[in-house]
Formats: sequence, structure tokens, C-alpha cells
Amino acid sequence: MATEYASSGEYIKHHLQNLTLGKLPAGYERHDHHGNVEVLSQSTLTFAHNAQEAKDMGFWALNVDSFAFSFILGALFLLLFAKAAKNATTGAPSGLQNFVEWIIEFIDNSVRGSFSHRNALVAPLALTVFMWVFLMNLMDLLPVDWLPFAATAAGVPFLKVVPSTDPNVTFGMSLSIFFLVLFYSVKMKGAGGFFSELAFQPFPKFLFPVNLLLEGVGLIAKPISLALRLFGNMYAGEMIFILIALMFGGGWILAVFGGALQWAWAVFHILIITLQAFIFMTLTIVYLDMAHAEHH
Repeated sequence: MATEYASSGEYIKHHLQNLTLGKLPAGYERHDHHGNVEVLSQSTLTFAHNAQEAKDMGFWALNVDSFAFSFILGALFLLLFAKAAKNATTGAPSGLQNFVEWIIEFIDNSVRGSFSHRNALVAPLALTVFMWVFLMNLMDLLPVDWLPFAATAAGVPFLKVVPSTDPNVTFGMSLSIFFLVLFYSVKMKGAGGFFSELAFQPFPKFLFPVNLLLEGVGLIAKPISLALRLFGNMYAGEMIFILIALMFGGGWILAVFGGALQWAWAVFHILIITLQAFIFMTLTIVYLDMAHAEHH
């Protein structure tokens, strides 16, 4: 499929561009592939035709593909686990029931090992985070051309199928967890206790402005590092798959080498996919455990 693009750079840019829906400002000059210029008479809700248009749509633009695949994969997780729960039996279990029981036991052991308090929300949240991130990451194992090529044939200009390569998705998840951390920090310690935890350590109390700055930066760094770690690893993995796909357009020798390299990277990438889901889940549990810790 890479040979259908004018250059390798165009191929890479196309595969890294989200399907973005937003409003372009009135008077915006839109250029098509033939050099024609269309001036928009009013602010119009439309799909971006290129990366510059997506940028010009501003903060409120929506990456439709990231949203759609995140929703579909989340629904798939719920349907599979609901089906396993509905058909659960004490006799010979099905393969799906075995898998679900194994995942739940794994999550339960992880929560018991990292969370030292009592909260009925933490284990279901950990399960949801792990499975959702894992399924989003798993989309990276689909050949990079299959779905984007089908979308292009159907008239859809862009399609990114791995939601975790979109920082909007990873930051959305990490900020949700961050708000839970803030909520439980205030609930368990009180507003005064939470503030004193930030302002009166590690230095003496009279240096509270310095303490507040240091602890505040550390607190804000948690969701940022959580989001960027997942995004960075998955984005790099997706880029490697794209670069390998380019080798198929360089003659049969490169194609054979690229095929072998693609399989080798896919096998190794399964470990990265699982590890990133596990790290995201574990840090979620640890941050919530810290939020529940009593203030001294």
C-alpha cells in the first residue's frame, strides 16, 4: 500500500493523522489536491482534510476515530465479561470463563499487593483500566494498511486505529484517575490535611511556599507521566510498524526482510502491549493507595 503514496513522508503522515471533526473559522481558505481554493463563508463543522486543518480547528476538535475505537473496545470488554458472568458454571467452564476468571484473579492479586485500604471501587477500576488499555494497545498488532486502506476506499480520508497513540485518549484516562486521587485525598484526609501534606513537607513549615511548589509539581507530574508513558511507547511502536511497512515497496529483498522483521517486532510488541497496560493499572492502584493513606 505504501507505493500508492507520492513519497514515504506522505505515507507516514497519512497513517499518523487522526480523522478530526471540528469547526474551521469563517473566511478560512481550504485548498484541495488540485490547487483549487475554497473560502468558507461561515464557521462550518467539517472533517479536516490535512494536519494543518486539524490544528486550525483548535482545542474543541474531536478525533472521531480515537473516540469510536475507544468506545467499541470498551463495549467489547463489557460484553465479553458480562457474557462470561451470565454463562458462568461450577461445572466444566468454557474457554471464555477460564480467561475471565484468570484475569479477575490476576487483578485481585495485584490490588491486594498494592492497595492496603478498603475501597470497593479500586478493583473494578483496576480491571477496567487494564482491559481497556490492553485492548486499545492490541489494535497495534493489526497490519497498519488494512483498516486505513478500507476507510480510504469508503471515502474516509484518515483513520488511526490505535487509540492509545492519541495523547487526547491517554491524557483523558490519566486525568480521570488524577481527579479520583484528588477526591479521595480530600475525602480521607480532609481539605486541611491534604493541604498540610503538600505544604509542610519535606522542609520545615516556615518554608511552606517551597514545599507547596515541590509537592504541587510532583502531584501534577503524576497524570502527565502516566499519559505520556503510555502514549510514547505505543506511538513509537506504531511508527516502527509503519516504517517496516515501507520496506514492502522497496523490492522483493526488502519485502522478505520486512516480513520477517514485522513478525519479530509483533511478537516482541505483545510484551510491550501487555506491560503498558499493567504499568498503567499498577500506577493507578498505587496513586489511589497514596490518596487513602492517613495524614500524619
